[in-house]
Formats: sequence, structure tokens, C-alpha cells
Amino acid sequence: MRSFLFFLGGLITGVIVLVGGGYAAFQYYVHNAGEYRAEWLPDFNEELFESAAELAAAESEYERWVAVGDVGLWNVDAGDLDKAKSFAYEALTIAEKYKGDWNYGNAVHKGHLTLGRIALRENNILAANKQLAPAGNTPGPPQLNSFGPNMVLAKELLEKGEREAVLEYFDACEKFWNSEFSELDEWKEQVQSGDMPRFGANLIY
Repeated sequence: MRSFLFFLGGLITGVIVLVGGGYAAFQYYVHNAGEYRAEWLPDFNEELFESAAELAAAESEYERWVAVGDVGLWNVDAGDLDKAKSFAYEALTIAEKYKGDWNYGNAVHKGHLTLGRIALRENNILAANKQLAPAGNTPGPPQLNSFGPNMVLAKELLEKGEREAVLEYFDACEKFWNSEFSELDEWKEQVQSGDMPRFGANLIY
């Protein structure tokens, strides 16, 4: 009997330590997640490599269309603006054939973001702002509804001081980004205060 009580006591103690440790770890993550996120930046070269590999493997116009939006977006970072522009227009043109497809919203989103990023590198801020608007007015596919919109152009415009255009983009994205997951309210407050939001993985979605 005494052995059983020792065993039971040890088991209860172990459970308490395990639960307490798990809770402490969770609290630590919650309080420090923002700091970790601030330090994280996407590897644009890796994104280009992976998207280019998907494009090379495409065996149909449809498969090419699914891949071409990302390839265009990341070719901007590679400095090949002509190629990026060609991919962006290809994505937008083919999208007209697939308006009811799950990828339609992605193609419109990435196509206009790519053209906006190109405009910025050509020092045409007005044109970049005009591309941000249709990127936000895209019908949200499942990925954008859950994970949210890509913020790479928004971040670049904020670095140029274009706060109003970005805030309008946030408003447009509210139409499709599920409020359960959305961080738009927090980002709005930060932009209105003159701060740069920590966009984290939304720089590559």
C-alpha cells in the first residue's frame, strides 16, 4: 500500500510539473513571439528558387499559371524587372480564363503586387500606389482568407512614407481576411502612429 501511495504521489507530482512547465513555456512564447518575429525576414532567393522550380515542372497552361505569380514577384528581388513584368502580365492575362478558380484571387493579388514593386524600382510611387489598390480588392482565395495578404509592397511603400495608400490597402484586405486570424487592426494602429508593423510571414504569403 505504501509503495502504491509513493507511486501515486510521484505520478501526480510529475503531471503538475509537466503541466506547469508547459504553461510556463506557452506564456514565454506569447510574450516573446513579437521579438522573434521582428528578427525574422524571408529568404527571397529561396522563394525565387522554389517558385521557379514549380514553374519549370508545369506541364500545362493551368499549372504554369498557378506558379507564375510567385515567380514574377520574386524576380523583382533578383533585379530582373523585365522578366518580372512579363510574368505578372501573364498571370493577370491567364486569370481571365479562370475567374471561378481557387487560384484566381492569388493571381490577381500577386500580379498587381509585382507590377507595383516594379514601379517603385522605377521611382514611380504613384504607379506603385495604383497597383496596391487592385491587389487588395482581390477576391480572397482560401490562403488569403486564412493567412492573410502579402505585405511586401505595403512595407516598401511605408518605407517611402506612403501611409495613406497602405491604410487603404488594409481596409480592402478586411473584406477577405478572416477576422479570427487578421492582424490588420494592430497594423493600422502602428502605421497611424508612424511605426513599421512586424509583417513576419506575410512578406511571403
